[in-house]
Amino acid sequence: MERKLTCIICPLGCPLTVELADGKVVKVTGNTCKRGEAYANNECTNPQRTVTSTVICTDGCPVAVKTEGTIPKDKVFECMEIINKIVAPLPVRIGDVLATDVFGTNIVATANRD
Repeated sequence: MERKLTCIICPLGCPLTVELADGKVVKVTGNTCKRGEAYANNECTNPQRTVTSTVICTDGCPVAVKTEGTIPKDKVFECMEIINKIVAPLPVRIGDVLATDVFGTNIVATANRD
């Protein structure tokens, strides 16, 4: 099986071709650096995502948030269900943890709100 990807690790955006056999990466071509090969391997065998969104503060207005680390791609919708239930107490500062241990990472504020 063959899969085409565009590497997102650096601005070059290398067009990658990944050869897979039995769910494992056999060969990666098109990358100009080792990071592209690592990206292709991870994307094909264990895709991860950083989730960005907003949560409502106690005054009813939103504040921007994100996962502190990556989560499995298949958990993104469940993560959003958790994020949608958060009500952040004011004031909120960049880096404040608004939810802990969400699929192995935290939900943190990425903006200040008073």
